[in-house]
Order: sequence, then C-alpha cells, then structure tokens
Amino acid sequence: MTSPSARLLALLSLLQTGSGRTGAELAARLDVSARTVRADIERLRDLGYPVDAVRGSVGGYRLGSGGQLPPLLLDDEEAVAVTVGLQMAAGVTGIEESGARALAKIEQVLPSHLRPLVDALGSTIDRGQENVGTDAPDPEVDPAVLAAAAAAIRDVEWLRFDYQDAPVLVEPYRLLSWQRRWHLVARDPVTGEWHTYRVDWMSLRMPTRRRFEPQPLPGGDYTAFAMRTIAASGWAVHARLRIDAPAQAVLDRINPTVGVVEPIDADHCVLVTGADSLDTVAAYIGMLMMDFTVESPPELIPRLQVLSERYARAVAGS
Repeated sequence: MTSPSARLLALLSLLQTGSGRTGAELAARLDVSARTVRADIERLRDLGYPVDAVRGSVGGYRLGSGGQLPPLLLDDEEAVAVTVGLQMAAGVTGIEESGARALAKIEQVLPSHLRPLVDALGSTIDRGQENVGTDAPDPEVDPAVLAAAAAAIRDVEWLRFDYQDAPVLVEPYRLLSWQRRWHLVARDPVTGEWHTYRVDWMSLRMPTRRRFEPQPLPGGDYTAFAMRTIAASGWAVHARLRIDAPAQAVLDRINPTVGVVEPIDADHCVLVTGADSLDTVAAYIGMLMMDFTVESPPELIPRLQVLSERYARAVAGS
C-alpha cells in the first residue's frame, strides 16, 4: 500500500492540475476510499494548503490560490534549463501532453524572480530540425548569454557582444535551437543586413538599454533564414565543393538546411556546407553518391585520402 506521505504528494499533484476533482475521482485515482480522501484533504489543510471544496453537481476539490507549494530544489540555472527544456518538449510528437503537465507543475513553484526570464526564453525560442549528426561534443552555452539574448529580444533592445574576438552590435529577433546548438537571428542596425550567430561563440558586453524599432525579416520565417545561413557561417569549418550533377539533383539528396547549392550550368553546381570538423564533412560528402572536387579548403583533401584508402582496404579484404 502507498505510504501516507507518498499519497499526500500524489493527491497534491492531482489537485494542482484541472479546475476541480470530485472525491470519487480522487479516490479512484489514488485507489483509496472516499473517507481516506477526506482525511487526506484535512491533512493538506493542516499543512497550509488551501484546498477548496465546491458543492453542487459540478463540485469537487481544488487547490486554492496562495498555497504553500513544495520548494523547487533547483538552483536558478537548473530551474531555467528544466523549464526551457519542457517548453521545447511541447513540440515533440508523443510527449506533448506529458511535457505540458510537467511544465505546469514546474511553473507553479518557479521563484518569482525567474519568471520574466523563463517567459522571455519561451517567447523567443524556435526549434529547428534535428536531422544531421556531428562528431563533435555538444558546445557549452553560457546561461547568462542565452538569458541576456532572450531578455533583449523581449525588451526590444540592442544587444552588444564580442563574436569571435570582434565587437558586434545587433537588433536581436529570435533564438533558435538546432543540432544541439543555439543560434541568434539578428539584424545589423547600421547596414540593415541579417545574420545568424552561434550563441556559444558570443561573449556579453555591457547592456545597451537602448530600444529599437523592429523591422520585418524578408520572407518572415526566422527558422528558414537561420537554416540557410548556418550552412555558410554557423559551423566551425566550412567547405566549398564542385559537384558533377545538376543543382536540383543535389537538393534532392540533401536537406536544404545543411548546405547552400549554387548552380553552375545544367550539369554542375557548387555545394557550400559545414560542420564542426573536416572529418565530418569528409564522411558526409560521400553520402551524396556523386562525383565532386574540392574547391576549398585544401585541408579537406588529406581527410578524403584517408577515407579512400580505408575503403580500398575494406574492399580488398572483403
């Protein structure tokens, strides 16, 4: 039989969700008698939980406002990470409902000083497609940088940071999580050009506290824009490859989010792609099953040589 303390926690969890639950429903969910439910309700009230009883045909029990909820045993960074993770899980097929329930419970006990940050993150995050692997470990993202970017988007303020040792000032518009990496879609207030920045490559500078007038992104789709630019600028290494095939044939073989294809003529095109290492580029370009030559970088050629020799040994030894 469930211990009284565990049963009280289960009862509290049921009361936190839904507009009201009858005594019979609670008894059935907890597999106890209605009398036990009434006794447990009184114990919760003695502990300071305002459990309201509503009479009538649609009556039942519900948790009133202002109750003392169980403490959230997470530090600030952990609380933000869990909440944002659950917000993103709401879009994952198969766990939408359970993710939403867990998020509702977490948000009920989230410290008040974290709510603006969590709201900012939740309203500025897009989730891209997760369909291409890499051989590199997940990059570390400074939670303070992620939080500052989200807050600047929410407050419509310029964001200043160092990016690969160069100072940058932008109008921030959207955060995107893709391939286990965070990206910021932003606009240069001077040139009007749009860019995508890796958040783990950003180092915060002093807040600007200066608001800007938002401008529409051409095409209006932040995720699509980021996907197009990440292949050309959002990786640690990039490669430019001449493919002996029509541009459409290459696009039919790859997801357009992992490379930019430039047609040359009816039978040739250029593929610009990237990854976190040249070894990854060397491995994945072979999956095209098309002839190609390397235009840049020259350092990619020795990696291809290593792979070609390994495959040749595999063929000879089979």
